[in-house]
Amino acid sequence: MRAYYFDNVPGDQRLPHDSGNPVSDEILKSTGVLHWHIPTSQQVQIEAVAKERCYKNRDTITITKQGLGDLYESKLKSFYEEHMHEDEEIRYILEGSGFFDVREHPSDSWIRCQVDAGDLLVLPAGIYHRFTLDEKNMIKALRLFKDEPKWTPLNRGDATDENPYRVDYLKGIAVN
Repeated sequence: MRAYYFDNVPGDQRLPHDSGNPVSDEILKSTGVLHWHIPTSQQVQIEAVAKERCYKNRDTITITKQGLGDLYESKLKSFYEEHMHEDEEIRYILEGSGFFDVREHPSDSWIRCQVDAGDLLVLPAGIYHRFTLDEKNMIKALRLFKDEPKWTPLNRGDATDENPYRVDYLKGIAVN
């Protein structure tokens, strides 16, 4: 996985938007974001991470234009809306590639995380983020969940800023 500051230049969200300013692992960890690279041939290591982090359920999601058909553009747009979740979001990339953008606090800058096959990314509950495919327009990911699979995005706004999971997230990163 490669992380860098998003350039904020208007244009296709699927382009790299690389500002040329890399983000160190230390900065990424300060946001609560964790990542590993585990080759897809060594998926047994995923089981160890799942056990350590108490993930009990999983599913696989494939995002392609062919697979989503007429819903493709609207789905990509909804994934790219700035939001948070009340659960950790963990994705292990099996095939393809894409971008997860996370908000750095307190600067409110976007950090772009470029993910490819073998990348495992954990976004903490309460972090503002968004997702998009890259120009290859395909990703297949294993999604891991602590409880029943769910994906409830809470779009950024005044109510979300006051959400207890967001407040706890901000308290947690202030301690680090």
